[in-house]
Amino acid sequence: MALSILFVGGTGQISYPCVERAVAEGHDVSVFNRGKRESALPAGVTSIVGDLAGPEYAELARKNFDVVCQFIAFTPDQVARDIEIFTGHCGQYIFISSASVYEKPARHYVITEKTPAINPYWPYSQAKIACEKLLEAAKGLDWTIVRPSHTVRTGLPIMIGDSDVMARRMLDGEPTIVAGDGHTPWTLTRSVDFAVPFVGLFGKKAALNDVFHITGDRAHIWDDIQKAIGRLLGVEAKIVHVPTDTLVRYNPEWIGPLTGDKAWTAIFDNSKVKSVAGDFQCAESLDEILAEPIRHLKQRLAVQRPPRGEFDALVDRICREQAALG
Repeated sequence: MALSILFVGGTGQISYPCVERAVAEGHDVSVFNRGKRESALPAGVTSIVGDLAGPEYAELARKNFDVVCQFIAFTPDQVARDIEIFTGHCGQYIFISSASVYEKPARHYVITEKTPAINPYWPYSQAKIACEKLLEAAKGLDWTIVRPSHTVRTGLPIMIGDSDVMARRMLDGEPTIVAGDGHTPWTLTRSVDFAVPFVGLFGKKAALNDVFHITGDRAHIWDDIQKAIGRLLGVEAKIVHVPTDTLVRYNPEWIGPLTGDKAWTAIFDNSKVKSVAGDFQCAESLDEILAEPIRHLKQRLAVQRPPRGEFDALVDRICREQAALG
């Protein structure tokens, strides 16, 4: 059954393939954003240009969409406004949260939706948790919370810093950093694979007022991920292992993405979303997972290689001082 779908966002790392999938499934799709991304929307999509804080956003309630997909709300005040705007004016409100909300470390090595949402390390995750709690307390709005994990499309998966800079360091034969011993299992999911079950949740009664994560079923250790990136770039990755506690002493801003996320094992049970959206398969080989990010990287590097800067100096210093320990 064709539904009227509103994507708030729609041209981002995860949302764009979801828009494509929704169109392919025959839905009537509209996208609301600031119109600043270069990505052309698929044929047949209605583009609505505006600002989340503007009056034009509140006017969307008049259209009474069957499904509203909120990809660019990150703070409780943004979700509180959505609750005010869309209560009584949409059939299903889908909030994109994050799998980084799960407790660190998880009490069981396989993460399910029953794993508590407790992250004392990362303000980003704490804000997402607060957003979720607002929705759970909302009256009169049928919501669905979706938690993606590390989802890749245009950017390469790394542990710290800018992925293009890390790739340039690999290409130049310079060392790159992996937190810990490099053997922590980590799940990567292609955005195009995420889109299938995500759209499969549209209009499903069993999806209302519930929480789902969507990830691949296969994890890879961080060393293998970085070695695969190097191999696909035609070089050998020169990995330097540094304890997470040491890294965050060099740069306290890494506490969130490391201690609050990537330093821990991330293996997920997807049986819950499969029971509602239907079975789905995600790419498992690193070559297949990384193919699109590598292609996007090469396109960017052909235009401009990122210059050396303060981040390079910090990475060089950390690698040098770690090597001095023997």
